[in-house]
Amino acid sequence: MALIKRIDMKLTTSSLSILVNFLLGVSWAFAFLGASTLFFILLNVSILYALFGSLLGALPGLFFVLLIEYFLMRQEKLEELKKQTKLLETLVAQK
Repeated sequence: MALIKRIDMKLTTSSLSILVNFLLGVSWAFAFLGASTLFFILLNVSILYALFGSLLGALPGLFFVLLIEYFLMRQEKLEELKKQTKLLETLVAQK
């Protein structure tokens, strides 16, 4: 649920939002493809090797998912800090 909330986050431009959402989808697809490919390749050897291989195959895609989520979190934090700074400036100007 947090992922869906994060995707709907308002970015500064719509083209940036579309690009980030596309890259996030590609990263998830890359993780799923790597996991399923290595699972089915190693399934003939052993089920334990297949499970371990699918975990290793999903790692690059999951790394990119985390990287994009980190970017979104930092962007959201920057926007919140800008709002807080503007509010503090108005409070100081009133005194």
